[in-house]
Amino acid sequence: MDGALVEKVRRFNRAVTQRVGALDDRYLARDRALGEARVLWEIGDDGCDVRALRARLDLDSGYLSRLLRSLEAAGLVVVVPHDDDKRVRTARLTPAGLAEWAVLDRRSDELARSFLHPLGDAKRNRLVAAMDEVERLLTATLVDIAVVDPADPRAQHCLREYYAELDRRMETGFDPDQALPLDPDEMRPPAGVFLVATLRGEPVGCGGLKVRDGHPIEIKRMWVAASARGLGLGRRLLSELESRAVAAAGTVVRLDTNGVLAEAVNLYKSSGYHQVDAFNDEPHATHWFEKHLG
Repeated sequence: MDGALVEKVRRFNRAVTQRVGALDDRYLARDRALGEARVLWEIGDDGCDVRALRARLDLDSGYLSRLLRSLEAAGLVVVVPHDDDKRVRTARLTPAGLAEWAVLDRRSDELARSFLHPLGDAKRNRLVAAMDEVERLLTATLVDIAVVDPADPRAQHCLREYYAELDRRMETGFDPDQALPLDPDEMRPPAGVFLVATLRGEPVGCGGLKVRDGHPIEIKRMWVAASARGLGLGRRLLSELESRAVAAAGTVVRLDTNGVLAEAVNLYKSSGYHQVDAFNDEPHATHWFEKHLG
C-alpha cells in the first residue's frame, strides 16, 4: 500500500482526535474521558443491552466492563438483567445519568457549532459534505464478511428480510414456497457457501454460491439491507462470491433476478455480467445473467 496514503490517514487521525477533544481526560469539560462519555451517550434514555453496546462501539468486553463499572461508581449507570431474558445484561442511565446525558447532548452541539462558526457558508457546506463522505467510507471499513451456515440465525435473518423486500417490491408479491427450491445443504461446503455481512454486530447482507458438478456455479440470495446501501457492500459481496467460485474451479457464474430490483441489475451489468436466455424455471425471475471468470 502507498506509504503516502498511510501518512495522510495518520495525519487526519491526529487532527481529528485533537479537534474533537479525544486527548483531554475531561471531555467537553466534564469529569470523564471520551470513552466514558461515548458509552454514556450510546446507552441513551432507552438503555442498551451490554452485548449490543459492545458490538455498536466495537469495544473489547473487558474494556467495556471497566468503563461501565466506572460509570456505575459515579452513580450514572446501573447494569441489570434484561426484563425478558435474565441471561442478558442491560445498561440503564440513572436520573443523574440522564441529567449528564442532557449536558453531553448540549455541549456536543456546541462543539459541532465551533467547527462551523469560523467558516463561511460555502466552506461549511464543503466541510459537512466531506464529513458525510468520510463517515460513509469509514463505515464501509467496519463491515465484516464471513462464511456462515445457512441455518445460522444471522443467515436466517438476512433471508427473511430478503424475501420480505421482494414481496414488497414485486407487483405480484413473492412467495418463497413458489420459488425454485434451494436446500441449505446446497450452500454448505463443499457443495456451496453462504456469506453474511455484519456491521457493528448486526447482519446487513448476504449471498450464496451453489456449486454442482458439470454446471456453471450459481449466485443465490444476494441481498443488502437498506441501512447499508451506498457502502459498496453489494459489489464487495459479489466480488467475494466470484473469488470463491474461482477457488472452486469455476469458470462461469450465473444468476437470476427480477427487473424491479434495478440496483441489482445495474450492479451485475457494471460488474461484467451479460444477459442470457433463461436457464431455469424460476417463476419470480425476469432477467438471467452470466459472467465468464478470468
